[in-house]
Amino acid sequence: MPQSLLPLFPEEESQITGLLSFERRDGRIYYFHGGFPVFSHAEEDRPSFRMFTSQLTVNGNCKQVDIVRAFGVSPISVKRYVKKYREGGPAAFFQPARIRGPHVLTKEVVSQGQLLLNEGFSRSEVAKRLGIKSDTLSKAIRSGRWVEAVKKTTSEGVRKANGVEKMAKRRWGWGVREWSSGSARRQVNCKKPRHDLKRRWMCPMEGFCGRCQPC
Repeated sequence: MPQSLLPLFPEEESQITGLLSFERRDGRIYYFHGGFPVFSHAEEDRPSFRMFTSQLTVNGNCKQVDIVRAFGVSPISVKRYVKKYREGGPAAFFQPARIRGPHVLTKEVVSQGQLLLNEGFSRSEVAKRLGIKSDTLSKAIRSGRWVEAVKKTTSEGVRKANGVEKMAKRRWGWGVREWSSGSARRQVNCKKPRHDLKRRWMCPMEGFCGRCQPC
């Protein structure tokens, strides 16, 4: 995360605008408007500096570029604090920092979640069992904290299907693909009498149908 630029406070009096100026004295920063002091804060008091310079900008006493040029801070930081002042006022700069809640993915949760993933549970089921959000689970998997079990490939199913195909072709003269496409069914359903009437054809879907004869 990039660090914000700290304001520069030279010892001599410096101009912000034609009417606004500031000066550092004994570790404090004094602001003047037309030669009259209007505000001061400790040199290390960053919240007060951000609050007052944002107030000057919002009230129309100066522009954001004047603050950037006078104190050597970044334009994006000035814009950010001006927005903060508009939304929350001066009090927004002195609120205590938010304390983050306890870490969700503790060692116990990570260990339990990995066991569930290894057993083949889906992401939604694992998140429900652990009481965490699905987004949290997905982020942890993408970051490598959890590893999903490799799903079984269909190679075993393909081998079985190929075996059935070969058996069908040896036994009936056509395979499952021909039967599904309809060419074999048309051949079986042909009612024209031919030779070898004693030979019966086995229907892969219904077994020996009794009336099917070879064409």
